[in-house]
Amino acid sequence: MISFDDYIEKFDKLVQKYIPPKKDWTPPDQAVYGPKDPFRVPIKEGKELQFNAIKYQFKNHYENNNMYNSFCKQMNITPSDIKTYDDIEKIPLIPGEFYKDYPHGRDFAMWLANIFTGHIPQVKISGKNPNFDDIINSFNASGFVVAYSSGTSGRHTFIPRDSRTFNISEYAIAKNSITMAYPVYDYSMKGYLLMPNPFKTNVFAGKVCTIFFNAVSEVKSAIDREINTELIKLSMTGSGSFKAKMIQKVIAKMNKKIVNDIIKWLEKNEKEKNKIVFAGAPFILYAVTKKLIEQGKSFDFSDRAAILTGGGWKIEENHRMPLEDFRKRMQEVLGINTEYCLDLYGMVEGNGWMVQCQEGHYLHIPYTYYHPMILDENSKPLEYGKWGRFAFLDGSTFSYPGFIISGDKSRMLEHCPVCDRPGPVLEPEVTRISGKEMRGCAEELRRMISMDTGDD
Repeated sequence: MISFDDYIEKFDKLVQKYIPPKKDWTPPDQAVYGPKDPFRVPIKEGKELQFNAIKYQFKNHYENNNMYNSFCKQMNITPSDIKTYDDIEKIPLIPGEFYKDYPHGRDFAMWLANIFTGHIPQVKISGKNPNFDDIINSFNASGFVVAYSSGTSGRHTFIPRDSRTFNISEYAIAKNSITMAYPVYDYSMKGYLLMPNPFKTNVFAGKVCTIFFNAVSEVKSAIDREINTELIKLSMTGSGSFKAKMIQKVIAKMNKKIVNDIIKWLEKNEKEKNKIVFAGAPFILYAVTKKLIEQGKSFDFSDRAAILTGGGWKIEENHRMPLEDFRKRMQEVLGINTEYCLDLYGMVEGNGWMVQCQEGHYLHIPYTYYHPMILDENSKPLEYGKWGRFAFLDGSTFSYPGFIISGDKSRMLEHCPVCDRPGPVLEPEVTRISGKEMRGCAEELRRMISMDTGDD
């Protein structure tokens, strides 16, 4: 079996373009790119890396982001107040809803510019009445990577990353995933991305998977067409317009093709004895296995396959499948070992990709650059073992303040009760706070393409 050091070294060579030259590393770069295993750094060393990264970014945003500077002054907090590790929880947190509160038209471009940290390159926006996609594409043509997610209301969450911050997000999602998947991953694997083609969308759940095409020898995308804000809004809000109905007909046809294509791909790779990896929305694999069960078919990919799912555990409109049941189903129908069926938790507002361990499937937190908190109803930090609202300080985001209160409910433990990794973990399943709309890396896609996914 390949050693872990060689395993990570091979991965880093494949994704070298995402890693800045070491001579240019700042404390955030050191915290993200430095550790070989982000989940096994000694706690004292991890906290030091985390403190330096977060302190660096707090000063960066305080000095270079007018919006956040004004907010901090209202809260009477400055970088000079952050002297020790315990002080970082004084850093003002931004409610995640803030990134949904934006205007339309050209004012949307100004809104993006105002929440951006640092110098704004010249952005040329054509047309008198540009829509969201026109403006996003204009920003991205100027070197940004503006991506978005969406809730069930169809109201998007927009985050303006520069290329440096987006590279960190991509590197982190891949590095954290393959670390936990050791030793099953290798470059020769055939990959299936259960998300939109990242080269044809600005949906964050798809866009952040661009690195998949560098880390795996051959990749297919389940949704290989343009996905834009209008398409998502029409599908999420259930508009009854003629245009929406036509889109739904096209999507329903696409759904059946997705399932059939994946089954053919499985047949081909089983015959060729290839190693495979799925990454993305679990409801698509649920639909595939549903059809395979109906057909009386199964596969055996034991020890040569992995599944990395990304949120969206509402499998059907009124059915949320427990993760343990999903893993068991994948083993029974696809023959994929349960220890290589891992879920990720993350969000468009941050780069802190948390990944389940093989041993107990608890969500491990990359604590070298990411400080997690569980808050009570008054936004005060709770002790370990208490349920509350998830919040975080992300020391990796250069282009916007990644100090966020989410709408998610979870419980944090000081360390995993099953494996020997030293850092904090979240319970395996994260839910939404009561009254908050359903959201996740895959929920908007499930709503968009879950008409009759498993039907003939």
